This record gives sequence, C-alpha cells and structure tokens, in this order.
Amino acid sequence: MRRIDQLRSPLFVSWQLTRDCDLACLHCCTESAPGKRLADELDAHEAMAVAQELIRNDVPYVMLCGGEPLLVAHFFAIAVTLGAAGIQLKVETNGQRLDAAMAGRLAELPIRSIQISLDGATEQVYASQRAGGSLAKAHAACRAVRAAGLPLEVTFAPTRLNIHEAEAVIDQAQALGAFRFNTGKLMRIGTAARLWTRLEPSADQYRVFRQTLARRAGSRSDADMELCYSPFSIEEGLDQSLADPPATLLVLPNGWVKVAAVLPHICGDLRRDSLLDVWDAYRRSWNDAVVVAEAGRAISTAALHPRANDWQALASNPH
Repeated sequence: MRRIDQLRSPLFVSWQLTRDCDLACLHCCTESAPGKRLADELDAHEAMAVAQELIRNDVPYVMLCGGEPLLVAHFFAIAVTLGAAGIQLKVETNGQRLDAAMAGRLAELPIRSIQISLDGATEQVYASQRAGGSLAKAHAACRAVRAAGLPLEVTFAPTRLNIHEAEAVIDQAQALGAFRFNTGKLMRIGTAARLWTRLEPSADQYRVFRQTLARRAGSRSDADMELCYSPFSIEEGLDQSLADPPATLLVLPNGWVKVAAVLPHICGDLRRDSLLDVWDAYRRSWNDAVVVAEAGRAISTAALHPRANDWQALASNPH
C-alpha cells in the first residue's frame, strides 16, 4: 500500500495565495509578475474558508507562497488563523517587503521557516534575473528574519545569468544564518520556458554547479547549513512521485488543486469541494492512466515541461 493511502489528509499543503508579485523574475515557474493577479483568485472570505478546511482536517504544515504572498491583503489573517490552530507555517517570499516589523509579527506565529530567494551574489546579477528587485532588500529581510529569532531558508534558481555566482550565494546564505540552502536544475515552466534559450545553463555550467554543491555539502565548515539539491531535476522528482506520491497538495490562487507542479492536471477545487474529497481525488490521480502517461512523457521529453501551466481538469474529476 502506498503511504498516501494510509493518510486521512495531506501532511503538507503548498498554498499559492496569488499570482501578483512586485518583481518580474525571468525564471518564474508560476508566471507571476506585477499586475498578474488571476481574475478568479479566492477573496478573503473564500480563503478563510479554505483555511478552516485545513484546520478541521488536521493538516500539520502549510506553506504560504505566490506570487508574492505578502502582497495579499488577507495574508496575515490567514497566517494567524492557521497558526492559532497549531499548524506549522512556512512563508516563501522574495523579501522585498519583509522588514523588522513584519518579521516581529511573524515571530508570534508557529513558523517552521521563512524562505527567501537569493538569485545572485551581486546587485547587478540579482537584478538581471529578478527584475525590479534589490539584493540589499533581500539581505536585509534575511537579517530581519534572524533578528526576530525565525528560521531562515534560502533558495537559488540557477540560470545562465547567475550560475557563476552560486558559490558566493552559498557563502552569503551561510553568513546570513540560513539553516538550509535549496536549489536544483532550472524548471522549464512558465516565464522560464518562454525565455529558455536565454536562461538555460550549459551542460558544463551544470557540471561545475553540481561539483560545487557536492564539495560544499561534504565540507565540515558547511555542516551548520544543509544543502538541499535532490531531486535535482523535474525528471528525477517525477520519477520519485510515480513510485511514492508525496503527501502534498498544491493549491492554486483560485482554489484549484494540481496533481503536481510539473503536470497540468487539476484534481479538485477547494472553492467547491471539501479538503477530504480533494485529497481522495489526488490519491486516485496517481493511479489515473492519463496522469501516469503524462508523467512518463515529461520524464522522457523535457520539451513537454512548459505544458505544466496549461491547466486541465482530469476527466475523473471534472469542474
């Protein structure tokens, strides 16, 4: 029996609150950018209803992300409601708006981590990939997180523009007090897919990058910061999911639930369906011939990855 079939509800929910963002990152897999809020995103009342579903069904861990979640007017109402119920929270942010006052508010909640993206070691490289962003603001956010006593994670999306600064970013993350550094192969999804010929690192760049990660992961001096880079690629992740589907739901800003970030299939709608109904549909999806076949094709054919954001309902779970 699969692990997910033994669970009454998911162990983790990744909740994209919005597609709106204050940056226009070239590598964004969700195609978020300023003014890109979906027309049918959940409003504050609908989002609170989803939060109550998570609470009623004992979901232990939720990530609030986007887009940029701190742009959402009801972000703190959702975070406080979930936190008051004892749900552990992770907040994924670009850090541009996260100051000491906001970090202090977050420190009152059961925060498992604050994840901030550092996609460059210099202002020039960072801004070239994260259009409209300031590396100084991102670093200040990291310092505010640590000053508030919160756990800090850093994420790094390698592209042809920034991969040469990867080790310097690792050094900076360590100096800023991060307990974990997350990275992996660039995903050919969303904005990144449209700009693929400009962004994709070369085979030699990836080889050096992997060597750097392996060397740093094995260094005693780096033992206080975990380097997470496995699975390294979409293909590796999908292969693992086919063998052992994760006990995770990915909720889109309009309440739809995807089977996997790298597949287009929608298995439920939390605007309409209960969490338990969506969880059952999610578990069935990993036995669905359409999903299994599409995952197999995505593993063997990277050119299909951009289809991930062409959302489509499974015939067995129509909207």
